[in-house]
Amino acid sequence: MTNALATLKADILMGECPRWHAGRIWFADWVGQTIYALTEAGESEAMASVKSLPISFDWTADGTCLVVNSTGKQLQKLVAGELADFADLSDAEFGYNEIVCDDRGNTYLNNVNFKFPGGEFQPGFIALVRPDGTVERQKGDLAFPNGMVITPDGKTLICAESFNSQLTAFDIADDGSLSNPRLWAKLEGQGGDGICMDAEGGLWVASGPRCVRIAEGGAVLAEIPIDRMAFACMLGGADGRTLFICANEWTGEINRGNPTGRLYSTRVTVPHAGFPRAGRGGLSS
Repeated sequence: MTNALATLKADILMGECPRWHAGRIWFADWVGQTIYALTEAGESEAMASVKSLPISFDWTADGTCLVVNSTGKQLQKLVAGELADFADLSDAEFGYNEIVCDDRGNTYLNNVNFKFPGGEFQPGFIALVRPDGTVERQKGDLAFPNGMVITPDGKTLICAESFNSQLTAFDIADDGSLSNPRLWAKLEGQGGDGICMDAEGGLWVASGPRCVRIAEGGAVLAEIPIDRMAFACMLGGADGRTLFICANEWTGEINRGNPTGRLYSTRVTVPHAGFPRAGRGGLSS
Protein backbone atom coordinates (compact mmCIF):
# COMPACT_ATOMS: atom_id res chain seq x y z
CA MET A 1 0.00 0.00 0.00
CA THR A 2 1.31 3.45 -0.89
CA ASN A 3 0.24 7.02 -0.28
CA ALA A 4 0.05 9.85 -2.79
CA LEU A 5 3.19 11.41 -4.22
CA ALA A 6 4.55 14.53 -2.55
CA THR A 7 6.82 16.94 -4.43
CA LEU A 8 10.00 17.67 -2.47
CA LYS A 9 11.70 19.71 -5.20
CA ALA A 10 10.73 21.02 -8.63
CA ASP A 11 12.66 23.12 -11.17
CA ILE A 12 15.12 20.30 -11.87
CA LEU A 13 16.57 19.98 -15.37
CA MET A 14 17.36 16.25 -15.11
CA GLY A 15 17.23 14.60 -11.69
CA GLU A 16 19.05 11.29 -11.18
CA CYS A 17 20.95 9.11 -8.70
CA PRO A 18 19.00 9.58 -5.43
CA ARG A 19 20.89 8.42 -2.31
CA TRP A 20 19.78 8.44 1.33
CA HIS A 21 22.71 9.55 3.46
CA ALA A 22 23.11 11.05 6.94
CA GLY A 23 19.43 11.88 7.35
CA ARG A 24 18.91 13.53 3.95
CA ILE A 25 18.05 12.50 0.40
CA TRP A 26 20.80 13.43 -2.05
CA PHE A 27 20.42 13.55 -5.83
CA ALA A 28 22.20 14.96 -8.89
CA ASP A 29 20.77 17.38 -11.42
CA TRP A 30 22.72 16.10 -14.41
CA VAL A 31 22.00 19.05 -16.69
CA GLY A 32 22.15 21.57 -13.85
CA GLN A 33 25.53 19.99 -12.91
CA THR A 34 24.79 20.14 -9.19
CA ILE A 35 24.47 17.61 -6.36
CA TYR A 36 21.76 18.52 -3.83
CA ALA A 37 20.80 17.22 -0.39
CA LEU A 38 17.28 17.65 1.00
CA THR A 39 15.58 17.02 4.31
CA GLU A 40 12.33 15.06 4.32
CA ALA A 41 10.59 18.42 4.67
CA GLY A 42 12.09 19.57 1.37
CA GLU A 43 14.78 21.95 2.67
CA SER A 44 17.41 21.92 -0.09
CA GLU A 45 21.16 22.55 -0.05
CA ALA A 46 23.57 22.51 -3.00
CA MET A 47 26.46 20.24 -2.00
CA ALA A 48 28.75 20.36 -5.05
CA SER A 49 29.07 21.60 -8.60
CA VAL A 50 30.13 18.85 -11.02
CA LYS A 51 30.77 19.76 -14.65
CA SER A 52 29.69 16.42 -16.06
CA LEU A 53 26.77 14.62 -17.64
CA PRO A 54 26.06 12.10 -16.29
CA ILE A 55 26.90 12.50 -12.58
CA SER A 56 26.59 9.54 -10.19
CA PHE A 57 27.82 9.13 -6.63
CA ASP A 58 27.87 6.77 -3.64
CA TRP A 59 29.61 6.34 -0.28
CA THR A 60 32.34 3.86 0.59
CA ALA A 61 32.48 1.88 3.84
CA ASP A 62 34.71 4.52 5.46
CA GLY A 63 32.27 7.34 4.61
CA THR A 64 34.04 8.71 1.54
CA CYS A 65 31.73 10.08 -1.15
CA LEU A 66 32.87 9.02 -4.63
CA VAL A 67 31.56 10.89 -7.68
CA VAL A 68 31.63 9.68 -11.28
CA ASN A 69 32.77 12.61 -13.41
CA SER A 70 31.88 11.13 -16.77
CA THR A 71 32.90 14.15 -18.83
CA GLY A 72 36.29 14.38 -17.13
CA LYS A 73 36.68 10.57 -17.12
CA GLN A 74 37.62 10.53 -13.45
CA LEU A 75 36.26 8.94 -10.29
CA GLN A 76 36.56 11.72 -7.73
CA LYS A 77 36.32 12.15 -3.96
CA LEU A 78 33.90 14.79 -2.68
CA VAL A 79 35.14 16.47 0.50
CA ALA A 80 33.49 19.64 1.88
CA GLY A 81 32.09 20.53 -1.53
CA GLU A 82 35.41 20.11 -3.35
CA LEU A 83 36.35 17.34 -5.79
CA ALA A 84 39.70 15.53 -5.90
CA ASP A 85 40.70 12.86 -8.42
CA PHE A 86 40.80 9.27 -7.13
CA ALA A 87 40.78 6.91 -10.13
CA ASP A 88 41.55 7.49 -13.81
CA LEU A 89 38.70 6.33 -16.07
CA SER A 90 40.20 7.51 -19.36
CA ASP A 91 40.89 4.00 -20.69
CA ALA A 92 37.20 3.69 -21.62
CA GLU A 93 36.11 5.28 -24.89
CA PHE A 94 32.90 6.62 -23.36
CA GLY A 95 32.17 8.01 -19.90
CA TYR A 96 30.88 5.87 -17.04
CA ASN A 97 27.31 5.95 -15.75
CA GLU A 98 26.14 4.39 -12.45
CA ILE A 99 28.06 3.54 -9.26
CA VAL A 100 27.65 1.32 -6.20
CA CYS A 101 30.12 0.62 -3.35
CA ASP A 102 30.52 -2.50 -1.19
CA ASP A 103 31.69 -3.10 2.40
CA ARG A 104 35.24 -4.09 1.41
CA GLY A 105 36.28 -0.89 -0.31
CA ASN A 106 35.38 -2.03 -3.81
CA THR A 107 33.45 0.26 -6.13
CA TYR A 108 31.50 -0.85 -9.20
CA LEU A 109 30.88 1.44 -12.19
CA ASN A 110 29.04 0.71 -15.39
CA ASN A 111 29.42 2.07 -18.88
CA VAL A 112 26.80 2.02 -21.66
CA ASN A 113 29.75 2.06 -24.10
CA PHE A 114 28.21 4.18 -26.86
CA LYS A 115 27.15 7.78 -27.38
CA PHE A 116 23.70 8.33 -25.89
CA PRO A 117 21.40 9.63 -27.15
CA GLY A 118 21.90 9.28 -30.88
CA GLY A 119 24.87 6.93 -31.15
CA GLU A 120 25.05 3.42 -32.59
CA PHE A 121 24.40 0.78 -29.92
CA GLN A 122 27.09 -1.57 -28.71
CA PRO A 123 27.13 -3.67 -25.50
CA GLY A 124 28.16 -2.07 -22.23
CA PHE A 125 30.01 -3.42 -19.21
CA ILE A 126 30.76 -3.10 -15.48
CA ALA A 127 34.18 -2.16 -14.12
CA LEU A 128 35.59 -2.83 -10.64
CA VAL A 129 37.55 -0.02 -8.99
CA ARG A 130 39.70 -1.32 -6.15
CA PRO A 131 40.61 0.71 -3.04
CA ASP A 132 43.95 1.69 -4.59
CA GLY A 133 42.19 3.20 -7.63
CA THR A 134 42.96 0.32 -10.01
CA VAL A 135 40.21 -0.11 -12.62
CA GLU A 136 39.41 -3.62 -13.91
CA ARG A 137 36.79 -4.25 -16.58
CA GLN A 138 34.60 -7.25 -15.72
CA LYS A 139 33.38 -9.93 -18.09
CA GLY A 140 29.79 -9.89 -19.34
CA ASP A 141 28.13 -7.75 -22.02
CA LEU A 142 25.13 -5.68 -20.96
CA ALA A 143 22.48 -3.91 -23.05
CA PHE A 144 22.68 -0.38 -21.60
CA PRO A 145 23.65 -1.11 -17.97
CA ASN A 146 21.90 1.22 -15.56
CA GLY A 147 21.01 1.19 -11.83
CA MET A 148 22.86 -1.28 -9.58
CA VAL A 149 22.49 -2.69 -6.05
CA ILE A 150 24.47 -5.12 -3.91
CA THR A 151 22.54 -7.59 -1.75
CA PRO A 152 22.88 -7.32 2.05
CA ASP A 153 25.15 -10.38 2.26
CA GLY A 154 27.55 -8.73 -0.20
CA LYS A 155 27.53 -11.75 -2.50
CA THR A 156 25.41 -10.54 -5.43
CA LEU A 157 25.36 -7.45 -7.62
CA ILE A 158 22.17 -6.76 -9.60
CA CYS A 159 22.17 -4.41 -12.58
CA ALA A 160 19.25 -3.09 -14.64
CA GLU A 161 19.70 -3.58 -18.39
CA SER A 162 17.56 -0.84 -19.91
CA PHE A 163 17.67 -2.10 -23.50
CA ASN A 164 16.91 -5.71 -22.52
CA SER A 165 14.15 -4.78 -20.02
CA GLN A 166 15.65 -7.07 -17.42
CA LEU A 167 17.56 -7.24 -14.15
CA THR A 168 20.81 -9.19 -14.37
CA ALA A 169 22.61 -10.65 -11.34
CA PHE A 170 26.33 -11.40 -10.87
CA ASP A 171 28.14 -13.37 -8.19
CA ILE A 172 30.71 -11.31 -6.27
CA ALA A 173 33.88 -13.28 -5.47
CA ASP A 174 36.00 -12.74 -2.36
CA ASP A 175 38.38 -10.60 -4.44
CA GLY A 176 35.50 -8.41 -5.66
CA SER A 177 35.40 -9.74 -9.22
CA LEU A 178 32.06 -10.51 -10.91
CA SER A 179 31.03 -13.79 -12.53
CA ASN A 180 28.04 -15.94 -13.46
CA PRO A 181 25.75 -13.34 -15.08
CA ARG A 182 22.15 -14.54 -14.99
CA LEU A 183 18.57 -13.30 -15.25
CA TRP A 184 17.21 -12.04 -11.91
CA ALA A 185 13.90 -10.81 -13.33
CA LYS A 186 12.35 -9.78 -16.63
CA LEU A 187 10.58 -6.43 -16.72
CA GLU A 188 7.30 -5.95 -18.54
CA GLY A 189 7.05 -2.76 -20.57
CA GLN A 190 9.83 -0.19 -20.62
CA GLY A 191 13.31 -1.12 -19.48
CA GLY A 192 14.56 -0.45 -15.97
CA ASP A 193 16.62 2.55 -14.89
CA GLY A 194 17.55 3.25 -11.25
CA ILE A 195 16.86 0.53 -8.64
CA CYS A 196 16.98 -0.05 -4.88
CA MET A 197 16.40 -3.04 -2.59
CA ASP A 198 14.08 -3.43 0.40
CA ALA A 199 14.26 -5.58 3.54
CA GLU A 200 12.33 -8.46 1.94
CA GLY A 201 14.65 -8.67 -1.06
CA GLY A 202 12.27 -6.90 -3.41
CA LEU A 203 13.61 -4.37 -5.90
CA TRP A 204 11.99 -1.03 -6.59
CA VAL A 205 12.64 -0.23 -10.25
CA ALA A 206 12.16 3.05 -12.11
CA SER A 207 10.54 1.84 -15.32
CA GLY A 208 8.87 4.29 -17.67
CA PRO A 209 6.12 6.42 -16.10
CA ARG A 210 6.03 4.26 -12.95
CA CYS A 211 8.01 2.62 -10.20
CA VAL A 212 7.42 -1.09 -9.72
CA ARG A 213 8.38 -3.42 -6.89
CA ILE A 214 9.69 -6.69 -8.35
CA ALA A 215 10.45 -10.05 -6.74
CA GLU A 216 13.24 -12.28 -7.98
CA GLY A 217 11.74 -14.15 -10.91
CA GLY A 218 9.69 -11.18 -12.10
CA ALA A 219 6.48 -11.09 -10.04
CA VAL A 220 5.18 -7.52 -9.70
CA LEU A 221 4.46 -6.83 -6.03
CA ALA A 222 3.45 -3.16 -6.23
CA GLU A 223 3.26 -0.33 -8.74
CA ILE A 224 3.30 3.46 -8.40
CA PRO A 225 2.22 5.45 -11.47
CA ILE A 226 4.13 8.69 -12.15
CA ASP A 227 3.06 11.69 -14.25
CA ARG A 228 6.41 11.65 -16.11
CA MET A 229 9.27 9.22 -16.67
CA ALA A 230 10.76 7.70 -13.53
CA PHE A 231 14.56 7.81 -13.81
CA ALA A 232 15.64 6.48 -10.40
CA CYS A 233 14.35 5.65 -6.93
CA MET A 234 15.74 5.19 -3.41
CA LEU A 235 14.34 4.01 -0.08
CA GLY A 236 15.18 6.06 2.98
CA GLY A 237 13.65 8.38 5.53
CA ALA A 238 13.73 8.17 9.30
CA ASP A 239 12.08 4.72 9.30
CA GLY A 240 13.28 3.52 5.89
CA ARG A 241 9.75 3.49 4.47
CA THR A 242 9.91 6.57 2.26
CA LEU A 243 10.48 5.95 -1.44
CA PHE A 244 12.14 8.91 -3.16
CA ILE A 245 11.72 9.13 -6.94
CA CYS A 246 13.58 11.24 -9.50
CA ALA A 247 11.25 11.81 -12.46
CA ASN A 248 11.63 13.91 -15.60
CA GLU A 249 9.76 14.55 -18.82
CA TRP A 250 11.67 12.71 -21.55
CA THR A 251 11.40 13.03 -25.32
CA GLY A 252 14.60 11.17 -26.22
CA GLU A 253 16.72 14.34 -26.23
CA ILE A 254 18.64 16.04 -23.42
CA ASN A 255 16.51 18.91 -22.09
CA ARG A 256 18.76 21.87 -21.33
CA GLY A 257 16.25 24.69 -20.96
CA ASN A 258 12.98 23.51 -19.43
CA PRO A 259 13.12 22.27 -15.81
CA THR A 260 10.57 19.45 -15.91
CA GLY A 261 12.34 17.30 -13.30
CA ARG A 262 10.76 16.51 -9.96
CA LEU A 263 11.91 14.82 -6.77
CA TYR A 264 8.89 12.96 -5.39
CA SER A 265 8.38 11.00 -2.20
CA THR A 266 5.80 8.45 -1.17
CA ARG A 267 5.30 6.05 1.72
CA VAL A 268 5.67 2.27 1.30
CA THR A 269 5.16 -0.70 3.60
CA VAL A 270 8.52 -2.51 3.48
CA PRO A 271 11.58 -0.51 4.63
CA HIS A 272 14.99 -0.43 3.01
CA ALA A 273 17.32 -3.36 3.53
CA GLY A 274 18.77 -1.80 6.70
CA PHE A 275 22.36 -1.41 5.61
CA PRO A 276 24.41 -0.02 8.48
CA ARG A 277 26.25 2.48 6.28
CA ALA A 278 26.26 4.17 2.91
CA GLY A 279 26.70 2.14 -0.26
CA ARG A 280 25.01 -0.71 -2.08
CA GLY A 281 22.71 1.76 -3.75
CA GLY A 282 23.24 4.71 -1.46
CA LEU A 283 21.72 3.75 1.88
CA SER A 284 23.21 5.12 5.05
CA SER A 285 22.31 5.18 8.69
